[in-house]
Amino acid sequence: MTRVRLAELVATLSLVADLGMGRPMERVLRQTVITLRLAEAAGVEDGIRAAAYYTSLLTWVGCAADTSELAELFGDETQLYADSHDDDLAGVTMAVFIARHLGGGSSRLRRAGMVGKFLATAGKSVQRVMQAHCQGASELADRLRLGDDVCRPLLQAFERWDGRGVPGQAGGDDLALATRLVHLADNVEAFHRTAGVEGALAVARERRGTQFDPRLVDCFLDHHATVLAGLEEIQAWDEVIALDPRLGEQLPDDELDQALRAFGDFADLKSPHRLGHSRSVAELAAAGAAQLGLAEADVVVVRRAGWVHDIGMIGVPSAVWNAAKPWTLAQRERARTHPYLTERMLARVPALASVARCAAQHHERLDGSGYPHGLSGDALPMTSRVLAAADVYHALGESRPHREALPASAAAEVLAGEARAGRFDHRAVDAVLTAAGRRVRRTLTDRPGLTARETEVLVQLARGLSNPEIANALRVSRKTVSTHLEHIYAKLGVSTRTQAALFAMRHGLVG
Repeated sequence: MTRVRLAELVATLSLVADLGMGRPMERVLRQTVITLRLAEAAGVEDGIRAAAYYTSLLTWVGCAADTSELAELFGDETQLYADSHDDDLAGVTMAVFIARHLGGGSSRLRRAGMVGKFLATAGKSVQRVMQAHCQGASELADRLRLGDDVCRPLLQAFERWDGRGVPGQAGGDDLALATRLVHLADNVEAFHRTAGVEGALAVARERRGTQFDPRLVDCFLDHHATVLAGLEEIQAWDEVIALDPRLGEQLPDDELDQALRAFGDFADLKSPHRLGHSRSVAELAAAGAAQLGLAEADVVVVRRAGWVHDIGMIGVPSAVWNAAKPWTLAQRERARTHPYLTERMLARVPALASVARCAAQHHERLDGSGYPHGLSGDALPMTSRVLAAADVYHALGESRPHREALPASAAAEVLAGEARAGRFDHRAVDAVLTAAGRRVRRTLTDRPGLTARETEVLVQLARGLSNPEIANALRVSRKTVSTHLEHIYAKLGVSTRTQAALFAMRHGLVG
């Protein structure tokens, strides 16, 4: 079985950061390539190069997730980030930059009040948000077991060489070398993309000794041809994975689960009303899948998809998720992109293909009225149907800026009504409600009397496995498989493998 590499997961997070900050896709990946080339040119030792690799990929992740306070201060946080490279931000320049963006989208009166408060408090509110972003990224690195060599530099994301950064507790050689490499690479990438080689050289010269370590700037100026070689044409994802300092280290299942659970927790930071949502949906959906008798491998897919199903939310401005009034058409369309973004983020990791598909389908509906692809009927496997039901049931029980949480009984009735209307699979709904402790009137399945083991045999049969292959997959004897198939054919009223497989597809047991 193909396992997931740690580098793939962390690189995926960098794509999430690009989305959340409204920056071009693979921007952080290109920054990482520059970071590693610059480290090599500077003769940096292997341990620090490894730390710089992961620091570069994760530095801006905190800015992409916990943005609700940032949106409250600046409106659309992506516009703030888009302008952040333009000037050497420190002291008066930083104050002017902040004042210019405070209260974006608000009335003149409110903006004036916010600017006055900012000046009176010396920008404490903005500093707190910046420090929170650093802490979030550092804690995520800790959960991914990347060690202090990565966690510490991430806390210094907004510090500067001249000591005039945020929180202003480190400068010069007290800044981790990994941080100094990333600071220079970040700006070199941004200016190279918009103004070419001359733009990259100019920003390095102008900020030498202020924002950037002068020795690294000198190294870059001397070796810029090598550092920037082919940057416009490279396949950034492939290049970054090839540079993996851990040489393709693969994650065992328990560590992969821990990482995906951390992804879900991180995605929930996008809105304070959603804290714990992904973790709870994952457990409820997995319990519902087990209640239906799905194969253990499918239960694992459902749980993992539940953890990451909302990671695409990071690519949508916080103002959308925190809107206290009904969405405008533009806001609604923006929100509806998040399952597609989830799918796109996870598509780069082949070993998570089934998880990505399931996660991306949590807003699809049986009647074709869902999104992002408008799938319906047989196109939606039972794994996706269960996740969709668990997501809606749990969300209804959580408060949102525009509504209060529903009592469990009312949430269950809404979900059951959606099943009656043909938008949800009633078996998935019943399984989720049963797993949530709600009593349901129907039996959990309309598979005529199939046991959990018979269901597993049917799924393997529908996937094209022969009797010996089914026996091997389920670790039972061939005779046992033959007996189960006889019972399945009799209970379903079919006489061929094809008819049994079609039944399994119609009822969402296989995709």
